[in-house]
Amino acid sequence: MATALNEQIKWEMYSANLYLAMSAYLQDAGLTGFAHWMRVQYQEETAHALKFYDFLLARGGQFTMLSIDAPAASWSNILEMFEETLSHEQEVTRRINDLVRLSKEEKDFATDIFLHWFVSEQVEEEETVKDIISKLRMIKGEGQGMLLMDKELAARTFTPPPAN
Repeated sequence: MATALNEQIKWEMYSANLYLAMSAYLQDAGLTGFAHWMRVQYQEETAHALKFYDFLLARGGQFTMLSIDAPAASWSNILEMFEETLSHEQEVTRRINDLVRLSKEEKDFATDIFLHWFVSEQVEEEETVKDIISKLRMIKGEGQGMLLMDKELAARTFTPPPAN
């Protein structure tokens, strides 16, 4: 279980790096609200990694710093970026579900309970990104609609996850 949790920490940190790269790309494109949204996403993923880290150590597991691949640095358009975000979040969901499955197989009830928060979090993550994609498709990633979305996404705030 500790090996799988270390792998998830690595994945959460990759996610954070991906969203920070997206934030930088959006900042360069002058979409500061979109950039802010991705930066908050970066903060969330970092907090998720630390939540796993703290849990692993609290359960007596050994933390191993695993190598993290560099994410992409550019995208052809904003819609493509958010479609990649959705695909990425769906992969995170798959990985969380695999951890739940493993915790049940190992009869590791504490980890199973710990993971329930992440299962719910992934439902919210996917739903939020699907909503943004729907809006981007509606406005075709252009004009005043983009400016309104940029303003809307700028209002997002980071809320730390609950303690373990």
